Amino acid sequence: MVMRLNTPLRFDIYLRWGINMVITSPRTVTIGTRGSTLARWQTDWVIARLKSAWPGLDCAVKLFHTSGDKILDKPLPEIGGKGLFTEELETALKTGEIDLAVHSLKDLPIDAAAGLTLGAIGEREDARDVIISRDRFTLAALPIGARVGTSSLRRSAQLLAARPDLQLRPLRGNVETRLRKAMNGDYDAIVLAAAGVRRLGLDAHVTEYLSLEVMLPAPGQGALAIQCRTDDQSTLDLLKPIEHAATRSAVLAERAFLNGLGGGCSAPVAAYAVVGGQPAAVHVTGLVASLDGRHVLRLSGEGGDPVEVGARLAQQALAQGAAELIK
Repeated sequence: MVMRLNTPLRFDIYLRWGINMVITSPRTVTIGTRGSTLARWQTDWVIARLKSAWPGLDCAVKLFHTSGDKILDKPLPEIGGKGLFTEELETALKTGEIDLAVHSLKDLPIDAAAGLTLGAIGEREDARDVIISRDRFTLAALPIGARVGTSSLRRSAQLLAARPDLQLRPLRGNVETRLRKAMNGDYDAIVLAAAGVRRLGLDAHVTEYLSLEVMLPAPGQGALAIQCRTDDQSTLDLLKPIEHAATRSAVLAERAFLNGLGGGCSAPVAAYAVVGGQPAAVHVTGLVASLDGRHVLRLSGEGGDPVEVGARLAQQALAQGAAELIK
């Protein structure tokens, strides 16, 4: 049985005063997540911060095996893209089976599911991609015609832009599975997100952190998204201590760039934003490339409104020919 907080007025008053409330009325928050080691790590991170902010809160975890976890023999663009990792969790949120869902933000489709919202976005990990190679090859040192594992069109296009001689091979599965294939010699190197590798304490295997000039990340890469129901105010209040404003501004700009290019398009699209300066501004770099990496459009912009600057940069990209690359 899931107990709901029965004193919402007192809860709101304490939150306004900035006081960590000890929850005396029992409340269990049910959190949905995928079953991989990385997804469990991310969920444990959220739980630790919730319990630190709200002593007395009880958290239950419900595991989901999504369509994206089940279909591993095809690249994601062939089987439906990012929503394959989130649909089951979003359905459980809508029906009330769970109160929260923890996602890697880059897995969430741009269009928000009806009735759901990003209740909090946690502080970002390293957004870069990494090279992992059993023989410790860097990207530049890989032999001519080396086999590189990735199923990401974004990574493939940028790899080919830097090294058109590479043979790109499909690579699916969780972080540990991909790492094992690299260490077994199935590939000369593989490319993974630094965030997942670091969170699992596997960074000793990293041969090279790819610079942002060589490999721009996916929109939202390295950030955690905690999704909940839009009308669940008590849960939205619980999530406030997890929110990281600078990360939200950055990823909103990145996702606005992707959205301005057509949302969940399967073309190689990358974006990375940072917040800084006085007054604070969002600085965004976006990239659109052809699948073979021969044509790369890269541009930057800045502004005070994250969504506006991301959308504006997308319009500039379209004016410079991004639409043809997306086709």
